[in-house]
Amino acid sequence: MDSSLDASPLPVASDAGGAPLQVLIFQPPGAGKARCTALLDGQGYAAEVFEDAAAAAAAFAERRHRLVVLEALSDDALTLCRRIRQAEGGEAPLVLALAEAGDQAALMRAVEAEVDDLLPAAAPAEYMEACLRLMERRARKRARHLALEAELAQRLRQQAAVAELGRRGLAGTPVQEALDFAVEAVAAALEVELCKVLICDDGAGDLRLVAGVGWAEGVVGEARVPAGEDSQAGFTLQAGAPVVVEHFEEETRFGRPALLAEHGVVSGVSVPLHVGGAPYGVLGAHARRAKRFTADDVHFIQAVGHVLSGAIERHRAEQALRESEARARAILDTTVDGIITIDAQGGILSFNPAAERIFGYDAGEVLGKNVRMLMPQPFKEEHDGYIQSYHETGRRKIIGIGREVTGRRKDGTVFPMDLGVSDVALDGRVIFTGVVRDVTERRQLEQQILRVSEEERRRIGQDLHDGLGQMLTGIGLIAQSLARTLEAQGLPEADDVAEITEMIREADQFARALARGLVPVDLEANGLASALERLTLNAEKLFGIRCTFETAGEVRMYDNTAATHLFRIAQEAVSNAVKHGRARHVRITLAAGERQARLRIHDDGVGFPDELDEERRGMGVRIMHHRARVIGASLEITDALGGGTVLTCTLRRPADPLPMGGQEYGVPDES
Repeated sequence: MDSSLDASPLPVASDAGGAPLQVLIFQPPGAGKARCTALLDGQGYAAEVFEDAAAAAAAFAERRHRLVVLEALSDDALTLCRRIRQAEGGEAPLVLALAEAGDQAALMRAVEAEVDDLLPAAAPAEYMEACLRLMERRARKRARHLALEAELAQRLRQQAAVAELGRRGLAGTPVQEALDFAVEAVAAALEVELCKVLICDDGAGDLRLVAGVGWAEGVVGEARVPAGEDSQAGFTLQAGAPVVVEHFEEETRFGRPALLAEHGVVSGVSVPLHVGGAPYGVLGAHARRAKRFTADDVHFIQAVGHVLSGAIERHRAEQALRESEARARAILDTTVDGIITIDAQGGILSFNPAAERIFGYDAGEVLGKNVRMLMPQPFKEEHDGYIQSYHETGRRKIIGIGREVTGRRKDGTVFPMDLGVSDVALDGRVIFTGVVRDVTERRQLEQQILRVSEEERRRIGQDLHDGLGQMLTGIGLIAQSLARTLEAQGLPEADDVAEITEMIREADQFARALARGLVPVDLEANGLASALERLTLNAEKLFGIRCTFETAGEVRMYDNTAATHLFRIAQEAVSNAVKHGRARHVRITLAAGERQARLRIHDDGVGFPDELDEERRGMGVRIMHHRARVIGASLEITDALGGGTVLTCTLRRPADPLPMGGQEYGVPDES
C-alpha cells in the first residue's frame, strides 16, 4: 500500500465539477454511528446516513450520489444496491460494502448485487481510510470520464443536428419545416426547455415568433418581441454577434421581455440570422434555470444559424429562379412567334407551342432531331455548311440578322417565314435560338397590294398608250395636215405649225415610252420571255456590251405580277453587272419545270464581294431580295467559276394556270 496514504488525512473530496463528493451511507437500524460515518466526519465529504432502504433509494434518485457505502450486507442493503443499479438515467455510483471476514455467503450476495468493493468490517481505521480514499479517487476519475463521455455525446448530437439540417436544406425542404426542425434539434442538443426563431417584420418594426418549441399554445406565429436593444433578440440583431445570458437577474445590457418572463426564462443564448447580407432574424435557446453555455454550445447554435441562413437564401434564390422560369415559360408558351433552340450540331433542344402550330409538329416529334427537317430543298443541304462555317470562321451569315427564309411543315408544304437567329454561350457550349414568324398572310397581302398596284400601273400605261397616245397621234396628223395647207398657201405660219407637229410627235413617243416602262411585260403567257429579249437588245445598245437571252423548256407565266418582278430583277442585275461588275458579257437564262421557274443572270465581271454586309450591298440588292420574297421566290448571288457573278431567282409555282395576278404558297415539297 502507498505509504503516502497512511499518514495524510483525506482531502476534501469533490466530483468532476468541483463540488464536494456526494456520499450515501446505509447502516443497519439502531447500530449507532457507523465506522465509515465517523471516519468521514470532518473530512469535507457531503455524506448522508440512512437506516431505511426506501428513504435511501429516494435520496439517491434525487441527488445521484457518487459513492454509496453499505455498513452491513443485510438483505435491505443488498436490495438498495440492486435498486441503485437499476435506476434509469444519470451516472452509476461506486458501491463499497463492509462485511465480516470469512462470511462467504455475504460475499456471494455482494457479487450478485454488483458491489464494486468489499472491506473487512474489523479492518484497522488506517486501512479503511486508505480504501475510502482509493474509492473516492475512483469515483472522481469515473465522474470525469463520464463527464467527458457526456460532453462528447452532446457534441456528436450537435454535429448530427447540424448535418441533418444541412441535408434538409440541400434537399429543398420548405423553409418553415427547416425552422421547425432547427428549434427542436437545438433544444434537444443544448438540453434547454425553449427554443425559438424570430424574424424581422419590417412593416411592424419588431420581431415575430415564427417557429419554436416549449412555448405556450398559440404563442408561435403570434408573439412579437421589440426589435430594439431592449430585448435579448433585438440586442443580438443590433450587435450582429452571439449574446449569452447566464441569469437575467444579473443582466444589465437589456431587460427581459414579457414573452420570456411569462415562460420563466432564466438564461439563454441567441445568434443573429443574416440572409443575402441583410438582417433576417434571431435564433435563440432558453432555459428555466441558470445554465452555463460553453463556447462549444455557442459555436453549435451559430452553426445552426449559418445553415438556416444558407437554406433560406437558397430557397429564395430557387424561388426567384422558379418564378423567372415560370415567366419565361409563360412567355414562350403564349408568344405568337415560334421559338426554337438548337445545339452546335443542329439538334433541336426546345420547341415552343407557337412553333408546334407553325410547323405542325408536336415538340416530342422534333426534340433531339436535326433542324434540317424544318427546311425544304435546297436549304437543308446548305444548313450544316452554314453552321460549320460559323464555327470555323466566326462569320455570321444569318446569326444576329433577321431575314426571310422558307420553312417546311410536317405535311410537306413550304411557306415564307421571318427568321431571327442569335447565339449564346452556356456552360462552355454554344446554343442558337431562332425566332420564327409565319408571314404567309403578310406575303399574300403584299401580293394583293402589288397586284392592285400593277393593275393600276397597267391601266395607266394602257391609258397612256391607247388614250393619250392615240389623241397625240390624231392631233399630230391634224397639225401635219394644217402645216402642209399653210405651206401651200405660202403663209409664214407654216413653219410654226410644223414645229408644233414635231413637238406633238415627240410627246407621243414619250407617252408611249412611259407606257412601255409601266407595262414592261406583255399580258400574254410568254410576255416575260419577250420582255427579257427586248431587255438584252436595249442593254447592248445602251451599255455597249454583249447581252444574250435563252430559254430552257416551255416558259409560260400566267402570273403577270410575278413576271413583272422577275423582269425587274433581271433589269437590276444587268445594270449592276455593268456598273459595278464591269462585265462585258451578260447571259440571261429563263428555265421552267413542272413545279418551278428559274431566272439566272451570269456575267463575266469582277464578281460580287462576299465581305460586304447588307448595308453596303446597296439599295438595288435589297430591292431584288424584296421582289423575290413578295412573289415567294428564293434569290441567291454567288461567285461564278472562272470569275464573274451568278444571280439565281427560283420561283415555285402551281402546276395549273392561275388567273392573272394569282400566286399561292403551299406547294408540296418533292424532296
